[in-house]
Amino acid sequence: MVVAILVILGESLGALSLMAGFLTRFCAAGILLTMSGAILMVHAGNGFFMNWSGKQGGEGFEYHLLAIALCLPLLISGGGLFSADGFIVKRFPLLLSGKTIN
Repeated sequence: MVVAILVILGESLGALSLMAGFLTRFCAAGILLTMSGAILMVHAGNGFFMNWSGKQGGEGFEYHLLAIALCLPLLISGGGLFSADGFIVKRFPLLLSGKTIN
């Protein structure tokens, strides 16, 4: 039950946050883990390709690999200057530096 709630939150709020560029690395990691779990637990037995003809027992995991491949650059580089993360870093530089204001 807890895992289902985390997956729902990661897929819905995580996708919205990625579109806005808010908590980019965290949300990309969540989607990457969700897609990896979907491949391992559900789609690996159905092969690589999607069920285009309707004759396959289920869907393959090609879409999930695409989502993982899209998350990897976001994990490495972050959201960029024009994302919400970039705005926060430019607007509040002391917030992330760990320095205190005296």
